[in-house]
Amino acid sequence: MFQPVSVYIGLRYSRSSHGKGFVSFITFFSIIGIVLGVASLITVVSVMDGLEQEQKRRVLGLVPHVLMSYQKTHITNWQTLQQDMLSLPKVNNVTPFQESEALIQSKKSLQGVLVHGIMPKFEQHNIINSSMVSGQLDSLDNVPFSIVLGQALARNLKVNLGDEVRLTLPNKTLFTPMGRVPVHRTFTIVGIFNVGSQVDEAMVYINIKDGAKLHRKKGDGVNQLRLYLDDAFHAQNVISQLSAKYPNYQFVSWQESQGALFAAVSMEKNMMWLMLSLIIAVAAFNIVSALVMVVIDKQGEISILQTLGLDRSGVVKIFITQGLTNGLWGVVLGVTFGVLLTLNLNSILSLLGVTLLGVGQKLPIAIDALNIVIIVISALAMSFIATLYPAYRAAQTQPAEVLRNE
Repeated sequence: MFQPVSVYIGLRYSRSSHGKGFVSFITFFSIIGIVLGVASLITVVSVMDGLEQEQKRRVLGLVPHVLMSYQKTHITNWQTLQQDMLSLPKVNNVTPFQESEALIQSKKSLQGVLVHGIMPKFEQHNIINSSMVSGQLDSLDNVPFSIVLGQALARNLKVNLGDEVRLTLPNKTLFTPMGRVPVHRTFTIVGIFNVGSQVDEAMVYINIKDGAKLHRKKGDGVNQLRLYLDDAFHAQNVISQLSAKYPNYQFVSWQESQGALFAAVSMEKNMMWLMLSLIIAVAAFNIVSALVMVVIDKQGEISILQTLGLDRSGVVKIFITQGLTNGLWGVVLGVTFGVLLTLNLNSILSLLGVTLLGVGQKLPIAIDALNIVIIVISALAMSFIATLYPAYRAAQTQPAEVLRNE
């Protein structure tokens, strides 16, 4: 098959079995460095993407995409508002909601929690409903003054299904013959959930009507509406529409309440990209050392080629071809090894007996083809840049000076 002479010679140099020694040693380890760098970057980025997606699924499954509240008191016409907002094209669900801070106490322990008052019939989509390990969320409708809490919290309080706990509102007090005392009430545990995040030990759920009674309010006690959208990233657009339609209400998006968390995750992923890219860069620039030694070693051959009519650009192409061939080998092997390692990472960790997220939990992995393409292009670009200086040095060879000393 026809090849340009520069490419042919460059490929021939890269396949040459002569010159075994220090040059071959550096070339080999530069390729191995690129392999390890590319494979590590693919593996780490895939795990980071998987963790980010899982975090979004868990957090955005719990946190409302838009939270609507009234400036004055609780919302009395929430049914009408719910129907109006469900007619909006981007809104999937609207649920009545009540939130307060409380202390939860068992016979063995005491802890601060966020109390969420809900109507179970509207919470069928909630990730809590699909994460129940014992009991049911619907039991909040059937058992008066009942509560659903996380498995981690239940473990801290040393309680189980059917046990009783006491909720105390430190900011709500009553006058009694003994003086002011915080409002408190005993609740029966009817369900335990396990989402696998900090929510498990920070939130509890009660029936919104029981919450209204606890707060000494009339009616349903709804003071907020939670909106869930078809795409959480449309939150600001939906808020703009609703603010114009309901000027007396306040709207808060998930980006205001949880934006810092996702920004931190994104920054961490970017830092991992940077650090592992530096590994590839160091390995790629080892090609410089190898090619410079090849240029010194091949001075005579370069001079002969120049006397036969090969111009300087042809010489440059020879060494760019040789360097890119080494880089290409490293990238191909690195992508192959990285993808195989990523696909089998959980099996390998299980075989080694390593558990990173707890017993029975696997690392979430998301292989993104675009990320792999970016990694491949970046590694090849670094390899190309690494060939420029040695190729330039080779092109500056003076045939008369070299051949005079041969």
